Amino acid sequence: MILPDYVKYCLQELESAGYPAYAVGGCVRDSLLGNTPHDFDLCTGAKPHEICSVFSHLPLVKNGEKHGTIGVVIDHHLVEITTFRTEGGYQDNRHPDWVNFVSSLDEDLARRDFTVNAMAYSPKEGYIDPFGGREDLENRILRAVGDPGERFTEDSLRILRGVRFAVRFHLTPEENTKDALFRLAPLMDNLARERVFAELCKLLTYVNAQDLLTYAPVITQVIPELAPSVGFRQNSPHHLYDVYTHTAQVTSAMPPEPTLRWAALLHDVAKPQCYTEDENGRGHFKGHAPAGAELADKILQRLKAPNALRERVVFLIGQHMTPFTPDKKVLRRRLGKWGQEATRQLLTLQRADFCSKGTGTAQEERVFADVEACLAEVLEEGSCFTVKDLAVGGNDLLALGMTGKQIGETLETLLAKVQNEELPNEKEALLSAVKER
Repeated sequence: MILPDYVKYCLQELESAGYPAYAVGGCVRDSLLGNTPHDFDLCTGAKPHEICSVFSHLPLVKNGEKHGTIGVVIDHHLVEITTFRTEGGYQDNRHPDWVNFVSSLDEDLARRDFTVNAMAYSPKEGYIDPFGGREDLENRILRAVGDPGERFTEDSLRILRGVRFAVRFHLTPEENTKDALFRLAPLMDNLARERVFAELCKLLTYVNAQDLLTYAPVITQVIPELAPSVGFRQNSPHHLYDVYTHTAQVTSAMPPEPTLRWAALLHDVAKPQCYTEDENGRGHFKGHAPAGAELADKILQRLKAPNALRERVVFLIGQHMTPFTPDKKVLRRRLGKWGQEATRQLLTLQRADFCSKGTGTAQEERVFADVEACLAEVLEEGSCFTVKDLAVGGNDLLALGMTGKQIGETLETLLAKVQNEELPNEKEALLSAVKER
């Protein structure tokens, strides 16, 4: 395992002071997978006050001292160093009621969640792997350390983390671990909503359609509004899949960015409640876009999502049925109203939505390419999108004797005429049009 110099220094300082020390957890796992770790966590036999003494010459972060963790700032990196410990009495399924510092590395590794995260390394001793994590990693198996029921009861966030590890590293949960993941999913109701949201954001950037189907019992536990869509048949010639399977396909088709993935995951969340059938048994979902936007807003507020993400997701869902055509006039108005980023995101969502129905034809899909080409032309032309882009402004209209509300209304009228190609965006032409009015 290749360790950065600043990590080697921390290990050497602890060992020189007489304390065993190891790199542990995710950095060891990532290195075995051939990935470069972003963070390095260390564990040691030194107690918190002894860690502070060893690194007294460096800036220290002591927020986690109660639980044995001291942050050492070195070469602009934060290295978290934690005393070997055991813990127990998780009455809230998240935080331990007590923490005991111990002298044994194996005892410390035994408290961890999954075997692939319960490995340690030191330059002197090499890999320490008492639970077979390296073999599980090679065989692409996700296995809880010890009894999975106990591990998930101790900390139910491990259920979501387990799904994320399985998805990200292409691991298959072994039978007992998988059973506990699904059976104990209701324990996640006790978790702080912001922790659930943070974990879901990480998960959503890795999932494909099959992942969302496989782990639906976990996903729908933390987002129960999605549960009605599982297996919900659409009875429509425009849709091959049930609502949840279609949702999984759309989510997988989106770029791995949280805002877009959230919009895709929730874009049809209101379909089951909006479902009606005509006399021929054909399904319809009138009003599901605005209803879905309202429901998504409630979900993301409950999960304490950042306002900017929530508002953009709500916008995208509310507008995802608004048709796009390769019409420059229409695109100018959309860009003026929504802005370039939101317009592009909406087009991306619509394309993923359409292409994930299972019934679209190549000719129909080409419409999106035509819209994107037209959008690129509009942007390259530097068209007039907002009142600020007009060749005239409020002062020009003041000079013509206009005041107050009349100025704003006139500018909006001029903008519409320029976007509709009824007037060129030239100062003389615009002022002439105003004078004629």
